[in-house]
Amino acid sequence: MSIWGKIGGAAAGMLFGGPIGAAVGVLAGHFLIDRDAGAGDGDPGVAFTIAVIALAAKMAKADGVVTDEEVETFDRIFRVPPEEQTAVRRFFDLARHDTAGYEAYAGRIARLYADKPAVLEDILDGLFEIAKADGVLHPGEDAFLERVADIFGFAPGEYRRIRASHFEPDAADPYVVLGVAYDANDEEIKRTYRLLVRENHPDSLIARGVPEEFVRLATDKLAAINGAYEKIRSERTGR
Repeated sequence: MSIWGKIGGAAAGMLFGGPIGAAVGVLAGHFLIDRDAGAGDGDPGVAFTIAVIALAAKMAKADGVVTDEEVETFDRIFRVPPEEQTAVRRFFDLARHDTAGYEAYAGRIARLYADKPAVLEDILDGLFEIAKADGVLHPGEDAFLERVADIFGFAPGEYRRIRASHFEPDAADPYVVLGVAYDANDEEIKRTYRLLVRENHPDSLIARGVPEEFVRLATDKLAAINGAYEKIRSERTGR
């Protein structure tokens, strides 16, 4: 069964057990996840897809109104096969009625990928793409994303770094782009830079099995990371 077919099953489950019950059902069936520990191994594509669909739908509602642009952005990020569109859209539409339950979704995903922060950042990038569909980061969206980032285990500075890759004005600050303190020493900056390059290299995302759209996002982010590092180096060396 395709990932989208499994999501269709989750959408049906939502009608009976709520969004968390649906996610548990799919994850338990395909990841052998313990319901208490919330961790396990298996195909990461299904969990990633469930997370983005559920959280993206609620992200779209975070400013109070779900716009056509937000729905179109979702469709662009996840190129759903025509034969699966009805089931996937049904799942999305059920989840978009309100933001209730988003913290529980985020918490379950955080436990699932506790040892894979790069995957959690992929999910946040997808949510940011939904948020910026109308070109503005609404306070409600910012609060939603910041809370999800916190649940995922990202420190405030890391959240600002991720946000800077999608929205101005932080994007102009190289220290924010790298997520390092202004007084960080050269070795810490170099270590952080190398980690970010490794995690955001397109080959790394392809290996994680994310959709093609996220590879494009990573390419843009990698360019910003390289630019930020070079700017800091130039400022510190005077060249």
